[in-house]
Amino acid sequence: MTQLSRLLPLDSHSVLKLAAKSMFEVFEQLAMGMMVVDRDHRIVWISEGYKRFLPALGISDPEDFIGRAVEEVVPNTLMGSVVDSGRAVLVDLLTNQAGTFLVSRLPLHDDAGQVIGAIGMVLLDHPGTNMQPLMTKFTRLQRELDDARRQLAVQRRSRYTIASFIGTSPAAVGLKSMALRVAGTESTVLLLGETGTGKEVLAQAIHAASPRSGGPFIGINIAAVPESLLEAEFFGVAPGAFTGAGTKARDGKFKLASGGTLFLDEVGDMPLPLQAKLLRVLQEQEVEPLGANEVVRVDVRVIAATSRDLPAMVAAGEFRADLFYRLNVLPIRLPALRERLSDLGALADALLADIARCSGMPQRMLTPDALALLAGQRWPGNVRELRNVLEQASVMTDDLQLTPAHLAGVLPGRASPANAPRAVGDGFDPATWVPQAAGEIRPLPDLMADLERHAIGAALRATAGNRVAAAKLLRISRATLYEKLVLYPELRTAGTLPR
Repeated sequence: MTQLSRLLPLDSHSVLKLAAKSMFEVFEQLAMGMMVVDRDHRIVWISEGYKRFLPALGISDPEDFIGRAVEEVVPNTLMGSVVDSGRAVLVDLLTNQAGTFLVSRLPLHDDAGQVIGAIGMVLLDHPGTNMQPLMTKFTRLQRELDDARRQLAVQRRSRYTIASFIGTSPAAVGLKSMALRVAGTESTVLLLGETGTGKEVLAQAIHAASPRSGGPFIGINIAAVPESLLEAEFFGVAPGAFTGAGTKARDGKFKLASGGTLFLDEVGDMPLPLQAKLLRVLQEQEVEPLGANEVVRVDVRVIAATSRDLPAMVAAGEFRADLFYRLNVLPIRLPALRERLSDLGALADALLADIARCSGMPQRMLTPDALALLAGQRWPGNVRELRNVLEQASVMTDDLQLTPAHLAGVLPGRASPANAPRAVGDGFDPATWVPQAAGEIRPLPDLMADLERHAIGAALRATAGNRVAAAKLLRISRATLYEKLVLYPELRTAGTLPR
């Protein structure tokens, strides 16, 4: 009679009992020691092999060990936790006065599936020696993981502060003052301004000055993400949510930014269906990952930015009014570069220094007439466009000083004759000055620049070139007058006697 034929008359329950008994005997032979505890955590049995660990635990007689709560006689054990939770701990390191052991713990169930106890096995009694290669590899991998986490945390911190926003013009100073004020609040901030005005720099600066500066700064450019992926980027994806989603959960930007700041760049490009979901997250501070059946609480301060006219989009039905009101709690408008031309020199110096650092080239400097040429431009791309021009000019020459000749080939368009510096006429009266021909319409900033240029020239001639007196006459500071003379170099000799 074969072994299989001997099993055939037995029912499945008897087969399982035989299998359990056989496995128990195998475990007892392979393990260096075994114990069994009941549902009350009391030790009910130990193997012969386990008895050799008792002296180190302070137990001389096995009878003093059996029947006691396992927590009383085996420090740091998790046998009780296995009984209470019903979850196995397959591989673990246990350390106490008896040494360090590689152990495994399994719950025991009755026929009804109820936990009636647990079995613990000592697999190795010197894992530090027997498993040295594996433990060395584990230690190395843990160290690499810790390093990666630290680097990621550094990358997620803001790179800019309030001081990083360069400029001493009234517009720049007012902007930085407002940014510092809103940084101390938890309210949502909406940054408004043309492209290239430095909205992300200011967003990072607000985060760095806020109580959340120790948390992450996570940015997402809505215009750069395909519409079909935006919801996953925002809210995350549960395992297997859709084909290709993978078996691991993927955190969204809201969860990654929890405890810190989330920067929503180009929020005006957000599709309408997603706007309603974003509104709910902003109000409830909870997200529901794609494919998940539960919500996740988040703690996020939102800074949004756009170069679009949101009120006009609301009127046209292209942007939800309720979301606009939720974002427009603390609006901050960033001035265009043409509105703070007195900052042009400082901005150019900082950009040229950064270009030199990134490229490894020597730092270039602008001549006064080159700076004046830059001041005559419209700069629709603002600071980003200014950097582009300076970088192109720096790469195309070995000269350390950039002149108008170096800039002529890279400027998007030379200043038109209407924008070019004009000779200052004697007897100029700003009140009666007509700066354009009949029927000609010019941009207001150009007209204001012309008026400013003529008024400074007239004041210098009226004071015979005395800049202190001219500043008083114009009711501006001497420093402001000097800044204007950098922009209008042709006025530097206005009012002085020929030599």
